[in-house]
Amino acid sequence: MDAPLLLSLARAWMAQRPDLPVEAVWASGRALGLRWAGRRAAEGWVLLLQPKPELWLLEASDEAWQRLQAEAAKDSPRLWGPWFSGARLKAVEGDPRERWLGLVFQRRAITGRLETLRLAFQAIPGRAGLRVDGLDLQAPRLGLGAPFPATPPEPAEDPPPFRRWQERWGESLAAALAGEIPEVLEGEGGLLDRHRAWSRARAEALVLGPARAAAERKLQAEAARMDRLAAALVRDRVRHGATLPLKAQAARLSAELYRLKGATREAVLLDGTRIVLPEGKTAEAAVQAWFAAAKKAERGLARVAELEAELARERAAWDRRREAGPLAPEAAPARQPKAERTRKETRRMDEQAAKRKDGKGMAFRSVMVDGFEVLIGKGDAENDQLTFKVADNLDFWLHVANLPGSHVVIRNPDKLSELPRHVLERAAELAAYHSKARDGGKVEVHLARIADISKPRGFAPGKVILKKWVGLRVYPKP
Repeated sequence: MDAPLLLSLARAWMAQRPDLPVEAVWASGRALGLRWAGRRAAEGWVLLLQPKPELWLLEASDEAWQRLQAEAAKDSPRLWGPWFSGARLKAVEGDPRERWLGLVFQRRAITGRLETLRLAFQAIPGRAGLRVDGLDLQAPRLGLGAPFPATPPEPAEDPPPFRRWQERWGESLAAALAGEIPEVLEGEGGLLDRHRAWSRARAEALVLGPARAAAERKLQAEAARMDRLAAALVRDRVRHGATLPLKAQAARLSAELYRLKGATREAVLLDGTRIVLPEGKTAEAAVQAWFAAAKKAERGLARVAELEAELARERAAWDRRREAGPLAPEAAPARQPKAERTRKETRRMDEQAAKRKDGKGMAFRSVMVDGFEVLIGKGDAENDQLTFKVADNLDFWLHVANLPGSHVVIRNPDKLSELPRHVLERAAELAAYHSKARDGGKVEVHLARIADISKPRGFAPGKVILKKWVGLRVYPKP
């Protein structure tokens, strides 16, 4: 926003809305909102700092106003309100050559005396800021954005925006700077009407549009995650379903173990059916293995059914958010049962335990790989905290083979039985990079479940024992 336009809009408001008091105020990291009182339709100023410093005139019910207000700190009305609530705009200070605006307010103190303060707005991109100065009282240090001196700047020469206004308005320049010429902004009606329409368009371009795009990307990422989960559940259902027939086969064989005990390679039942036994196993060992595999498949199918029901609920909630619009507020979560709250308290304690002993942050760094969170330990003691206090039993664990290095954990909140190959390979590359094998060639990385990792008493920090694992050969990559 050019300096002449900034000054003109502020003066137009003061000329058309004299002595209108401030009803409420809020301050976020990128804007200050002043809501004016005394009108049927509540509206206010937004002194925007980021992404571009501008002065907007919006209704309090506008979506952009509500979104910016929602970003404000909860204590901002308590900090800024005592100085601006009930204050009236008495003067607008500024120079059409500098993007600096001084708004002089006057309010009546509890003692009855009038107190004057100035809200200064420096609308320079990259150095935008706000500050409050008491002109005849001791005001606290209130400000936002970049700090700047309390005194107005002294322009050295006429900048291009001011020269353009001089060429356009000529002898009417003073009237244009006083906010008496509506044509300084495109649109219809008076200057305040044009300012409202212009502000809504700018709010759509700078606040609502990017927010909708970000929300849409979040919805698409969530949809992709649900699709990946659905595909994994289909694979798990097929795999477990293929194992279930072993139960009937084991039952038939166990009924005739009295005569087939010790048989290997093949068992011939009384009805002539031939059952091929696993290599190296007797009939009774095969029966036990088949019953165990079938039982595991039944538990797996039950878990798959639970995850499918949970996925269906997530899809229904996703559809509702999609229909409501990307910027619609999410429904408040239902009150969780005591057991769930206990699990959350346990997780919070685990996060506290994951702090480094020297207080320099978390014991691990986090990166995202295609929607999966990968945690990388920062040291030997931190590796133990990551593996045994932060990770869950069904998370995946990686470590370079036979060399010191960081423990790497792939989060598995959906309890998937296996992860995409490229995710495992990328995590293995990170494990190799954060190890003594960083400068070498292709190395082997061990992959295991957290449940298959143990640490006997007395083991050195970072040293563990793997019950079972598989190897991946990758090149170290950051």
